[in-house]
Amino acid sequence: MISSKRVWEESPHLASHVLALATRRIRSDWEAQYGLAPVLLETFVQAPWAGTCYAAANWHRIGTTQGMGRQAIHHQVTLPRKTIWMYPLVRSWRTALTKPWLTRKPVEEAGE
Repeated sequence: MISSKRVWEESPHLASHVLALATRRIRSDWEAQYGLAPVLLETFVQAPWAGTCYAAANWHRIGTTQGMGRQAIHHQVTLPRKTIWMYPLVRSWRTALTKPWLTRKPVEEAGE
């Protein structure tokens, strides 16, 4: 049995380290599995959490949901509002997301 208390005591900033490791691998893993390379990551954080680990890992807070969900029929707030965070995986993510789908080619890694 592994004690989680010991891990926390010896691993300051563990959440941002784990996020950094995941963001480095996800593009190549996703492309190997599905044949498409993502250019942007997105996540939602619900109160009472503030998303501090995302801020520490250089994610960008881009706004707040309206609390309606994807299947809101009558446009009424039925869900808690959540903070939206994003992390670009490539520098040219805007260009990649605005290209017509049929003409998209793999986007080069940032820095290449």
